[in-house]
Amino acid sequence: MLTLALLSLFAGAAIAVQAAINTKLGLLLDNTLFATTVAFFIAFLTVLILFLATGRQVNFNQIVHLSDYLLVAGGVISALGVGLLYYLIPKLGVSTVMSIALTSQLICAMTISHFGWLTLPQKSIQTENALGALLMIVGLILVNWKSS
Repeated sequence: MLTLALLSLFAGAAIAVQAAINTKLGLLLDNTLFATTVAFFIAFLTVLILFLATGRQVNFNQIVHLSDYLLVAGGVISALGVGLLYYLIPKLGVSTVMSIALTSQLICAMTISHFGWLTLPQKSIQTENALGALLMIVGLILVNWKSS
């Protein structure tokens, strides 16, 4: 469990770092969409290499039985979400954008888990969970507090 928690921490940090790096790429290229394209292309190559390195067999016939939304929605939402981060960070700053994004991720994830959407494990929101989300919102406000 500790290893998984540490990997989760790394993943969260990686998202913040890559957002900052790719935002800088977008500024240097003067084109957020092109920077997003470059980032996703490099990500594709990285995942392809890792996938090929595993040597696992793939049954491509399984793809034809999947719902269209499963094939398309995740990629579209990823591109929009990441592209928006690259667009917003130069305007609001990394900490502001990432703190808002993290808070919205938590609330969205809790909602998905509460209802068991996408046939994922269901975990009802308890009082403690709601309090934790409320504290995240308070934290979001405090992190972004601007004194006059």
